[in-house]
Amino acid sequence: MAQELVSRRLRSLLMDYLAGASVLREIGNEFDAADVPFRPIEGEDLGGQRRNLTQGYYNGLDFTNPADARKFHHVLAVFMEQIEHLIETPGALPYHDTTFKRLQQQLSRDGFTFNGGTILPVTTAARLADAKALAEKFDASHISDQIRRIEAAVDADPALAIGQAKELTESCFKTILGERGIDYGKDDLPQLGKKAFKALKLVPEDIPDAAKGAQTIRIMLSNLATVVQGIAEIRGLYGTGHGKDGKAKGVSPRHARLAVGAASTLVTFAFQTHLEQPPGA
Repeated sequence: MAQELVSRRLRSLLMDYLAGASVLREIGNEFDAADVPFRPIEGEDLGGQRRNLTQGYYNGLDFTNPADARKFHHVLAVFMEQIEHLIETPGALPYHDTTFKRLQQQLSRDGFTFNGGTILPVTTAARLADAKALAEKFDASHISDQIRRIEAAVDADPALAIGQAKELTESCFKTILGERGIDYGKDDLPQLGKKAFKALKLVPEDIPDAAKGAQTIRIMLSNLATVVQGIAEIRGLYGTGHGKDGKAKGVSPRHARLAVGAASTLVTFAFQTHLEQPPGA
């Protein structure tokens, strides 16, 4: 049975807040905006219109599906931002501060954090779930398969996980380049990364001097190439491939988490940028 990506406790905390501090129209608007279908179950009664409405939207989500988990997190982020604003308002109630802290604590247990109005993954498992959700938008089943293999291998076979992390990054770049009609032939990972970053306008030269924090942004973008090179090198040292023994000495789950964490964060960022900047934009 697939593991749920949103805990029952987190869902319960959000429902409690919506039932006590929101209104029907607001609840419906936010779930609708996140493209969550409403599926009430006949005869289901949780003792209040707002609870029943929220549960109807919960019924429309598969909490084992990364894409649906992202929809829930989108709705949660809207209401957490609302609560955060209320806390900063003169005359704020202790209830709001307590509710926000409980939501943040449970998010942390789930492997995520709320920052700047967004729910962000902080654990390797959560980052992989985020990457998987984005891969599904491209109908890239091979990428989803790679992520499943990584999830199963991080602890059981770290070398395999490292090898798969490199292949995941390659697949991401090839998918992006293919959708943009850019030839990549037999390019290696660093070359693929260079082409993908240029296509996505993620190279330092694309940042105008007038942009706020231009130098800082350029440094961060330069580091993207360093991350790609690092993924390629750690795979060469520890991962499977090139005839290397899958049980290479010295490799441990912590090495795998380093490579997988870097790869999944990079893949998520690249896919998100690709979606936000369609070819020709």
